[in-house]
Amino acid sequence: MALRSDHPGERAADQPIRLLAIRDTPLSLDEVFRAVGDAGAGGTALFVGTVRDHDGGAAVDALGYSGHPTAEAELRRVAEKVAADFPVRALAAVHRVGDLAVGDLAVVVAVSCPHRAEAFAACRRLIDDLKHEVPIWKHQRFSDGTEEWVGSC
Repeated sequence: MALRSDHPGERAADQPIRLLAIRDTPLSLDEVFRAVGDAGAGGTALFVGTVRDHDGGAAVDALGYSGHPTAEAELRRVAEKVAADFPVRALAAVHRVGDLAVGDLAVVVAVSCPHRAEAFAACRRLIDDLKHEVPIWKHQRFSDGTEEWVGSC
């Protein structure tokens, strides 16, 4: 998703929401970290969610994420709420869809704020709200041949 300002003369860098995307290609920590760089930020918090090799005591071989067509709009709504509730200088969130292997990056979010405590709190809210409110579903495949669909993220 390309971000731009709807206000003439206002640069995209003046907007706190710098990068939002749901992608079927590998995610980049560097891209997300660069997106939240801001000279007015004294703290930057970054969260990375990876595919782990187990869940609930069962070995996971792989998984896939599927997103509803409204997922990007819901991601934007969540990001706008976080930016409104915290002194966010910059915010970025990307989530992967499609088939992933153990160790792959599933989601990367980052927030920069004037101070570290605010950055930690805003980043935690961003990932928690993304997981609970953005319609992305996980399909896990286990080593024993079973599989399951898990609610949002």
